[in-house]
Amino acid sequence: MTPEFQAADVDAAVEDARALIQRFEIVAAPVPVERIARRLGVRVKYAPLDGDLSGMAYIADGVKIIGVNALHHSNRQRFTLAHELAHVMRHAPYLENEVHLDRGSLRRDWLASEGTDPLEIEANAFAAELLMPRTLLDAAIDGRPIDIEDDEVMGILARRFRVSATAMRFRLIRLA
Repeated sequence: MTPEFQAADVDAAVEDARALIQRFEIVAAPVPVERIARRLGVRVKYAPLDGDLSGMAYIADGVKIIGVNALHHSNRQRFTLAHELAHVMRHAPYLENEVHLDRGSLRRDWLASEGTDPLEIEANAFAAELLMPRTLLDAAIDGRPIDIEDDEVMGILARRFRVSATAMRFRLIRLA
């Protein structure tokens, strides 16, 4: 996918995720990302995929399809699904011409300090907001100070949202 624009529109991606949270009246974690995708008419397929391939998205004859690597941890699968859903929702014109493949580790996806592909930056921002919505995180934290270096606390929050502790830690850093 080659974007026709120069910069990622992270704010719009986050707003799109928030709109889904509101539309589907999500009031508690974990966010049912697969149910959301299916209610949006997206076919979600799980299959063992090669190597570091985490997922794919494409549109065939008007049908939106997301593939998720069934060999990955369930938390990783949730992130992949949310990430690919962003591509389906925000980047559909690109998906009608080619299959979009996402490779790489979660750590690289989340912690890349200098993303270069605006579509991937948007998809990551969308996925983070969809899986760990600020409103639900604020409610979970309830104004208490959070030590992001405390593995026990990160584990508790991560389990509640069904994400990795690394994803939770990075999300809290970004929201600070």
